[in-house]
Amino acid sequence: MNSGFHRAAIAEHLDQVAFYESQVAGLGADYLLEFDAAIGRVCAAPERFPLVAPPNIHKIALRRFPFYVIYRVQATQVVVLALAHQRRRPVYWAGRIGE
Repeated sequence: MNSGFHRAAIAEHLDQVAFYESQVAGLGADYLLEFDAAIGRVCAAPERFPLVAPPNIHKIALRRFPFYVIYRVQATQVVVLALAHQRRRPVYWAGRIGE
């Protein structure tokens, strides 16, 4: 299974890379590695992770960074809907479900 991004989620993702890289050189790259590893686990078994909204919206927590990857499982693709901070605005992304 492959993956893609909701148009707003790609901006959030790139903002996080830039933010972490601005804090410490190389931390943005570490974030990218962690994100890629999480997406790899999701693509291998998309239904394995907690269901957030029926029937097909799930989340996976990044291990080192305080974010959930919120994603939709489609027939042939996993679509990242949001990179949601684990403690801020927990469901701000809910409006993206219908898009």
